[in-house]
Amino acid sequence: MIAGAGLSGLRTAEELRARGFAGPVTLIGAETRPPYDRPPLSKKVLTEPDLDPSLKADFAALDVGFRPGEAVTGLGDELVTDRGSYPFDHLVLATGSLPVALPGEGRQRFLRTYDDALALRDLIRPAQSPRKALRLAIVGAGWIGAELATAAAGYGCQVTVVEAGPAPLAAAIGAPVGAQTARWYAAAGVDLKVATAVEAVQPGGLALAGGEWLAADEIVTAVGVRPATGWLEGSGLRLENGVAVDAGLRASRAGVYAVGDCAAFESRRFGRRLRVEHWDVALHMPEVAAANVAGGDEAYDPVPYFWSEQFGRMMQYVGHHGGADLLVWRGDPAEPAWAAGWLADGRLVAMLTVGRPRDMLQARRLIDSGVPVDVSRLTDPAVPVKAAVA
Repeated sequence: MIAGAGLSGLRTAEELRARGFAGPVTLIGAETRPPYDRPPLSKKVLTEPDLDPSLKADFAALDVGFRPGEAVTGLGDELVTDRGSYPFDHLVLATGSLPVALPGEGRQRFLRTYDDALALRDLIRPAQSPRKALRLAIVGAGWIGAELATAAAGYGCQVTVVEAGPAPLAAAIGAPVGAQTARWYAAAGVDLKVATAVEAVQPGGLALAGGEWLAADEIVTAVGVRPATGWLEGSGLRLENGVAVDAGLRASRAGVYAVGDCAAFESRRFGRRLRVEHWDVALHMPEVAAANVAGGDEAYDPVPYFWSEQFGRMMQYVGHHGGADLLVWRGDPAEPAWAAGWLADGRLVAMLTVGRPRDMLQARRLIDSGVPVDVSRLTDPAVPVKAAVA
């Protein structure tokens, strides 16, 4: 049984078959749509009407029973859904995550599903007849907020981004690095308000802290997601910012595994439990879970990777900078291409690159190796990252 029919759920089914698992496989998904890719939703789906992010799953060839439009509701001796219950020998949880909503009576939109993306695209693209520019308020200057602001500004919307933190992306990559992206908003004509909390979403706008009012025709909340594990309360499974799993992605109950956004795994590399909400994890975690369901004993311990396209720039991040003791710059952030690196005990543990894809590839290998680096060489953009080994 696989609970969750996103990329990680589909990949689990594919990997089970690829590894010789011959038993019955059922894939249960809450959405009525077949599996699709999520990264394009905040990028090309908003700007390319003909793009289809569907994953073109062939369930007949996989011999997988696909049950769309069925939500899981509980876990006891069997998996319980809103349509019935299912016994299982092995269960892989791949229920993903859900967007966080803000308080208030006003309408707030999200950008999490394919239908969300289609609805937003219809809102932000120019109408057939002339109209006043749409006043769009985006709450949250994280990855999704920045990508939506990019698309909306390109369509001529009047965009305001409200961020409670001290800088864009502060929660993801820290304020010193995230602050370097603030100038991109201004250049695109987007009004960025940092260190500004939203008290409530109201009809017609946002009530901001301190009594300020921000009028808006449409409001999109992009303040993060939470693992979709509420339905597991009372199941006996250990929950720790997601389903707590070991390095083999095994949950605290025999026969149960978790993959994707809902899985919090033990990283031996970084010495802590991690939950990573990105495509690369959904793509590769199922390889380990499927191998272990099929009787193997593999471990999942990657160098995390993700990317973002915003304001005409490609940003790529590798590693995990939690616990780093040194931040270094590689190039001038005011220039079109630059990078920032995080070190711990003299070793590179993470790097963010802007327009420097080769740096990202070499940094990923350097982080994987765990060898000490020469900071003076690492901070010289003329020196290849791979040549920064101490």
